[in-house]
Amino acid sequence: MVATDPYWLADGGGLDAAEALLREMGEEDGRLVHLERLAAREATFSTLQRPLPARVAERLGVDRLWSHQAAAIDLLRDGRSVVVATGTGSGKSLCYQAAIAEAVSSPVRAGTSLLLFPTKALAQDQLRSLQAMKLPRLAAATYDGDAGQAERAWVRRSGNVVLTNPEMLHHGILPHHDRWARFLARLRYVVVDELHVLRGIFGSHVAQLLRRLRRLCAHYGSSPTFAFTSATLGDADRLASSLCGLDVVAVTNDGSPQGERLFALWNPPVIDERGTRASANSEAAAVAAALVRTDRRTIVFCRSRKGTELVAADIKRRLPAQLAPLVRPYRSGYLAEERRDIELALFTGHLRGVVATSALELGIDVSGLDACVLTGVPGTMASMWQQAGRAGRASADGVTVLVAGDDQLDQWLMRHPQEVFRRAPEPAVINPSNPYVLDPHLECAAFERPLSALDGRFWPEDLDEGVVRLARRDRLGVRRRDRGAALAAWTGRGWPSHGIGLRSASSAEVKIVRVDDEQQLVGTVDVSRAPATVHPGAVYLHQGVTYRVTELDLEARTAWVEQAEGDEYTTPRSDVSFRILECVAGRPVGRARLSIGRIEVVSQVTGYQRIDLRTRTTLGTEPLELPPSVLETRAVWYTIDEDLLDGAGLRADQVPGALHALEHTAIGILPLFTICDRWDVGGVSTALHPDTGCPTVTIYDGYPGGAGIAELAFEAADRHLAETLEVLQRCACADGCPSCVVSPKCGNGNEPLDKDGARRLLETLLAAAPFAPTEITLP
Repeated sequence: MVATDPYWLADGGGLDAAEALLREMGEEDGRLVHLERLAAREATFSTLQRPLPARVAERLGVDRLWSHQAAAIDLLRDGRSVVVATGTGSGKSLCYQAAIAEAVSSPVRAGTSLLLFPTKALAQDQLRSLQAMKLPRLAAATYDGDAGQAERAWVRRSGNVVLTNPEMLHHGILPHHDRWARFLARLRYVVVDELHVLRGIFGSHVAQLLRRLRRLCAHYGSSPTFAFTSATLGDADRLASSLCGLDVVAVTNDGSPQGERLFALWNPPVIDERGTRASANSEAAAVAAALVRTDRRTIVFCRSRKGTELVAADIKRRLPAQLAPLVRPYRSGYLAEERRDIELALFTGHLRGVVATSALELGIDVSGLDACVLTGVPGTMASMWQQAGRAGRASADGVTVLVAGDDQLDQWLMRHPQEVFRRAPEPAVINPSNPYVLDPHLECAAFERPLSALDGRFWPEDLDEGVVRLARRDRLGVRRRDRGAALAAWTGRGWPSHGIGLRSASSAEVKIVRVDDEQQLVGTVDVSRAPATVHPGAVYLHQGVTYRVTELDLEARTAWVEQAEGDEYTTPRSDVSFRILECVAGRPVGRARLSIGRIEVVSQVTGYQRIDLRTRTTLGTEPLELPPSVLETRAVWYTIDEDLLDGAGLRADQVPGALHALEHTAIGILPLFTICDRWDVGGVSTALHPDTGCPTVTIYDGYPGGAGIAELAFEAADRHLAETLEVLQRCACADGCPSCVVSPKCGNGNEPLDKDGARRLLETLLAAAPFAPTEITLP
């Protein structure tokens, strides 16, 4: 090959060569913020407490087990539920495969297994792995929306290892449990893969699904053991236990080998006095092209489908003609044939680069990749390490480059590079007691079998109150048997499961359909979120495809959209207020008072701004007339007294901007303390709230009933506010930028904002020493 640029190397060499390449590209101008060498790790082996049957051990094809595999298999065989939270490529699936293989091979009473995966691709990947074992008694099959009627009938009749997803369990299995009686009666293991994605509202729904599943198993005489797998996650056993309602043992000591890793932090340069940074997509494309040119098979992760196309095209433009065709985008939305073609080329090594969304973040077995480029922090540290683990799997060396975006979390990590490597993983939370989630599932459970007092073991704290609420709404009818035991039966019409979407907390949803094809459902959105999300004129992004809303009919619960260019985005303008319904706890944080409880948020969309995607300049503001929406949820709120404002030197006219800026920055940095996205939460700040009588800053769960985020914000408040202050102190901009106080979702158009006032307020609140900024010269 002929060199076409200064970064061409015929042989990429090892990690020393990769480090030299990255230093040459980014060290002089400050793009390269930090380089970390993560040492290789030797494997740690262990033996089982009792050997597996010879045929099972032979079919597994493993001579020795890593220590975490042996520990997990021992626990599962003893009937103890387990969560395996170890690194990418650490053989987590073997833990449950061994137990499943032994169960189906039992000559006395063979057991069945149910495996839940968040995506069809993961289920297919595991199906291939199970079938490769060629165990005579193992009849594994997928049961999902792609399966035909004849295939489904065969699975119900003959399958003993069924791979499916939460939606199919909810709609296709539990309501028809009588067809699955034999399978459920012998159910030995339930596998829940990719635990770390089961958070918030989705995780709360899955928790209810697993309780319904356990209840039906008990009816048919079984009590399955649960096996959860996860990327590295804080308090993984607590989350797993909350999901299944049982004690779960965590296995976290990773015994698998790991090659040496080179991890680079890359920050796009500031390009103007406002603090705007160069495009993360463009920087990621430049880094990825250099890695591909130096003969490293590279995967790039982008946040949207649109991003994958743009970055892939940019990489190709930077490569010589003989290499450009060897880079492909990979995302959902392609035809099945296209996806299979790309997957085959990737797995066989014929591609040199792939640009993907999170479809390849999860546990599909992609081996042989040398480098990984992340376009922005993917929301959580757990997801970051999951994506980084695509490169250098097992004992091979790997290179990871994290290219920062310009939001608060990304820039915080650029200022604290060591936190990437030493910070404990965030915990994920769910709220199974949320009545907006619990009650619909109690309806489903009553449809499956009438509820009785004995079912309190599955809903020990929630059953009685839930049944009373549903009976009052005539959703359940309570009757008594001859012996006096009360039964609560479904009294509605149809199938209650059909009215529940597992990704939202409301059964009332607005359908999003295309103008040119109303039969094609683009997506759904909670009716409470519809005015802010799919108002007329809104730009709506779904799986990376950009649409513009042409009409919203709230009575018909339908929004019509047409495909758009994707060169602009919109932000709603809204009036938001809240009232406190219940305060359940409070405590001091610095010189402020923090409370937690239930609130009612009333918001009314009054218009929207059109913003250029590239320059972020406002293209125009359009008025709207929409009815107000009401959200009852969980929240934390800070109350601040007048003495504190005086101590911070804030005049009355400066208070609204200071509180507003504090609110934005606190929301932006919250994902450091809990697995959430800034879009999962909302905020309101007011100089005088009628319920508190004080200046008040509120952060609330963005879902009806709450998803558990408020509780973690309450626990982490001291650290949270300290880091919020640090963001305000360290950001180099003069008056505010997206890296500190400017929010892309602000309903007031980011007005008013007073960055300096927020900094002084927090310094006084936390009694911190005033920050003396150093002079910074913009490159």
